[in-house]
Amino acid sequence: MNDKSIGIFDSGIGGLTVVREVTNLLPDEKLVYFGDTARVPYGSKSPRVVREFALQDALFLSTKNIKAMIIACNTASAEALELLQKEFDIPVIGVIKPGASAAANVTKNGKIGVIGTYGTIASGAYKTELLAVNSSLEVISVACPLLVPLVEEGWESKEVTREILREYLSPLIDKNIDTLILGCTHYPILKQLIREVAGDEVALIDSAEASAAELERILNDKGLGAAKGDSSIEHEYYVSDFPFKFKETAERFLGEKLPEVELIPLDLLESLLKKTT
Repeated sequence: MNDKSIGIFDSGIGGLTVVREVTNLLPDEKLVYFGDTARVPYGSKSPRVVREFALQDALFLSTKNIKAMIIACNTASAEALELLQKEFDIPVIGVIKPGASAAANVTKNGKIGVIGTYGTIASGAYKTELLAVNSSLEVISVACPLLVPLVEEGWESKEVTREILREYLSPLIDKNIDTLILGCTHYPILKQLIREVAGDEVALIDSAEASAAELERILNDKGLGAAKGDSSIEHEYYVSDFPFKFKETAERFLGEKLPEVELIPLDLLESLLKKTT
């Protein structure tokens, strides 16, 4: 199993934050990434549709000889983690529980802010996980639906993005939070702007970092880690639309050249699901 890959999927480019953290922490692991760029964002979809899309994404990754899977999407983690853990006999990791655990350990005053998509915030998944760790925590959640499109457009340094962040974060800052969970894997791309708006006294919790650490723990516990020092690793990238745009954005974000990004048509994804029903 050790030479098998780690599968990672997201609705778009946001999961690249997880790719970056996993490659930093586990440089010997090969990654297979799928971005459902034809149907981004998931945060505005109904729970039923999110579960359907997530299952299709996971079924595709399962054809790529993987030994573990990360749902690099907070909305899909909230709505589909349990489903996928039952469906597959490999470790399946969501990004919510690791991020919530990290935030609960960091807060000093017990006031934790959560920002995410409509779907993630409506699910209450972060609040549930946080209160399971410490029932005395005060959790203030705000949906930020404009942030994913801004990141997808590459507007992370635009003044309009800063102004929108001020609007979204002001209710959290007014509540005197000392910890802020970036409850969408797109949001770490905005980390510098978020820090400027929220202030240095607010700890930012990046669920991508926490999820990479959880993956390392699971691989070690199960003896699934890759051999050290394999210099021949080449990660694989697949998307459901706009491969050239994805490649351009991914290379800018990851700071390295990518192999060709392969297009996976939606009808292929849908056919994988039909075979299981």
